[in-house]
Amino acid sequence: MTQTAPARVAVNGYGVIGKRVADAVALQDDMELVGVADVVSDYRIRVAVERGYLIYASVPEKRVEMEAAGIPVAGGLDDLLKVVDIVIDCTPKGIASKNKERYQAAGVKAIWQGGEKHELAGYSFVAQVNYEGAVGRDFARVVSCNTTALSRVMHALHRHGWVKRARVVLLRRGTDPWESHKNGMINTVIPEMNVPSHQGPDAQTVIPDLDIITMAGAGPYNLSHIHFAMIETTRSVSLDELRDALWDAPRIAFVRASEGLVALNSVIELMRDLDRSRGDMWEVAVWEDALAADEHEVYLTFQVHNEAIVVPETIDCIRALTGLEADGATSIEKTDAALGIAKTFLPATTRPIPHLAGPGVEHPGIAAVRTSHAAFMEVGFKEAEKPSDLLPTVAQRR
Repeated sequence: MTQTAPARVAVNGYGVIGKRVADAVALQDDMELVGVADVVSDYRIRVAVERGYLIYASVPEKRVEMEAAGIPVAGGLDDLLKVVDIVIDCTPKGIASKNKERYQAAGVKAIWQGGEKHELAGYSFVAQVNYEGAVGRDFARVVSCNTTALSRVMHALHRHGWVKRARVVLLRRGTDPWESHKNGMINTVIPEMNVPSHQGPDAQTVIPDLDIITMAGAGPYNLSHIHFAMIETTRSVSLDELRDALWDAPRIAFVRASEGLVALNSVIELMRDLDRSRGDMWEVAVWEDALAADEHEVYLTFQVHNEAIVVPETIDCIRALTGLEADGATSIEKTDAALGIAKTFLPATTRPIPHLAGPGVEHPGIAAVRTSHAAFMEVGFKEAEKPSDLLPTVAQRR
């Protein structure tokens, strides 16, 4: 069913993801943020009041407490559900699944986040991969930050038939910035004992025929995640082709160590310097000067901003479920324009490089990229055991 009037949207849970989704909905010209629901009375929900959002109590017993703290509560969640077309559930993992019957009873469509199981919604969503399959559905699940990044990057190559087998190592942030005073770790890395880690099988709910294994751990920092991908290809894929495929895919942007973007913190600092809301990065940031290829594999390193990456996917999922837009590419373009999502973060000083993908096609900027590779070897991290004169092979740098 096609919807022509703006979609009336509720956000249940105004935390790390919920507040960003609410702000993103408010920026769309084909959506109306009717209200947000939560149970807290602290600064987080007070920001929503400052933004002019109507506040609802997610559970009845919290309303009195919220009103006593000076929060203007417009009603309960059930009141909010009566006046919306769709609800975005951003409540904590385990709580969200319990809300399904409530949404069904109210007759509203619902979107859950990646902390819930695929079976809850029956459809796991990443806009550039499977948008059209979500059109008109009642329920969908926007997959987690890491799965979203994996799906974007793998699909960029998989759609060309290049991915034979993918192996990815994920190093996750220890905790979110807002609660760093409560948990996290110091001076250690905690490996996940399950192999594969859940992100690989989760990516297969989006790309069912993807052969992927993931391993994961968590480190003592809170500024996003980093992935190291080693992808066995069905044929020899040149560095030029790899670069072109990533450039042509939505919501993937290159960063360069040669420009000082040598680590997670410097990329996030760039987002802040660009005056992005909350310093958010909705794109997957791929280090262009760390790309490599040989006769059998390609290699990528990319950064995933866990607090932000799923926000544009959620906006596109709203359009798909409500029928506002049947074409995924059109929705992606509309969302990207509203949020300011970019293919290059520094366009005024980044020279566009015309390219043509295909075997044997020399990329016009390859000489500059090779220079950046050399610079990266000087700037990037070097472990103590690494011989000082060890360089990539000719095949890896072609």
